[in-house]
Amino acid sequence: MQGTVANYDPVSRSGDLLTDDGLRMRFGADTLAEHIRHLRLGQRVHIDADHHGVTGIRLW
Repeated sequence: MQGTVANYDPVSRSGDLLTDDGLRMRFGADTLAEHIRHLRLGQRVHIDADHHGVTGIRLW
């Protein structure tokens, strides 16, 4: 699934995403791909998720 960064805290490396379906999803630092050092508001990302929430975030 794809989405947009809605909120990001660079200190905790966590924030919120807004999916293309309009769903707001919270993510933690453990979901970011290793190569991601920073996210900016409005940045497009690829989201991996299961029924528990976000499991991975990748840039494309």
